[in-house]
Amino acid sequence: MHRGACRNSELSSRPGATPDTEPCRTSCATYCSPCSPKPLKLFIFPANPTTINPRTGADGLLVAVSRFSGRPGLHVLVTADTLTGVWTYARELVTGLITGGMRVTLVSFGEIPFPQQTSWMQNLHGLDYRPTAFRLEWMQEGEADLEDSCNYLQSVIRDVKPDILHFSQYSYGRLSTSIPRVVVAHGDLVSWWLAVHGHEPRDTRWLRWYRSTVSRGLAEATAVVSPSNWMKESLRVCYGEPRHDLVIHNGRNPIYFNPYVSKDDSVLSVGRLWDAGKQVSLLTQHAHPLSVCIVGSDNPTYAPRTPIRADVKLATEQVSVALKGPQTEAQLRNLYSRAAIYAATSRYEPFGMAALEAALSRCAIVANDIASFREIWGDCALYFKANDADSLAEALRTLSADRDLCRAQANRAYQRARERFTARRMLDDYLQLYRSLIAARSAAA
Repeated sequence: MHRGACRNSELSSRPGATPDTEPCRTSCATYCSPCSPKPLKLFIFPANPTTINPRTGADGLLVAVSRFSGRPGLHVLVTADTLTGVWTYARELVTGLITGGMRVTLVSFGEIPFPQQTSWMQNLHGLDYRPTAFRLEWMQEGEADLEDSCNYLQSVIRDVKPDILHFSQYSYGRLSTSIPRVVVAHGDLVSWWLAVHGHEPRDTRWLRWYRSTVSRGLAEATAVVSPSNWMKESLRVCYGEPRHDLVIHNGRNPIYFNPYVSKDDSVLSVGRLWDAGKQVSLLTQHAHPLSVCIVGSDNPTYAPRTPIRADVKLATEQVSVALKGPQTEAQLRNLYSRAAIYAATSRYEPFGMAALEAALSRCAIVANDIASFREIWGDCALYFKANDADSLAEALRTLSADRDLCRAQANRAYQRARERFTARRMLDDYLQLYRSLIAARSAAA
């Protein structure tokens, strides 16, 4: 086994790490025994021999999991990262594609995933998964990995010969290939800064590189997909108009969520207290008639360094809020199912997956009055004045005082989520796009 091949191996490839405190995150065969819940066939293959990158392992080897069953059909190469909500998005997309009879090559970036992050792949026959630890374009260190990650991706494309390229990073829209390139905009640094700070970020050499990288990827992509019209327009303002852009809303499979549990008189929100974009801190500025719980991460945890045995209480004479650390997916779903209200406090939200998950759990949605939430939820949410803690507190009091109204709002949010924002609908929209791009390519040939 190569160095750092398993999270339970004796050696970690990160400098200064010890086996008990720092799991390997740079070159790990995530699925090898004893980590894997089921035995899987491993395919070890070299990285691009001319550009072996230390992010893929000191010996230049990557480990892929393949469940390709040899069946015909559309073949989609999908990229994702393992650090953000893009991983959840990719899981819904990939699962839907393969369940629908298609083949998928999935390439992930950011960090090698934990075994729990890939357990959903166990029964997906038709999946070729290739994890890497190339850093992402929005990271300060991402510039150093970009050329190598592009070269690696080009080598995978030559190897598997997909029909469609579906990228969750902007930079790969520039890849030189005749295969249609779909770039999906999950968010970006410049529009985030504008929404949070009200002005553009300070000009630096790195920011100029980032702008150039994103602009080029968007301009050269065959199609650019945004999860909301607000995000589509933000990209145009910040980076220019691409040749073809459209909106495909994100979706979740309702089967994962329980809308039938009796509700507690409680408010749930997800986000770190210090995150100015999520601004869940608005909930800490007033006392509320319902109990308030804030989960301190919008991404599920897979391997907490220290088990969290109890909630942390933020309590003063006026305020009492329960603060939870990162939760597993099962824990988050349980919290959604018990909460009567979900507080969507973000001031920057290209779509808002947490609010969707809450709505599918039949929570009433109290949302910050920003354009993207208005677009997604229409009249199926109760809005508070943008970024205003007083208005948020008043909205929560209104629903707390009128349980029939709270239940009605929860039902409206649930119905809207089921009608508009399911994984099935998202998949259908992407398939329609794929077919149109393939047809256009064939007509031009």
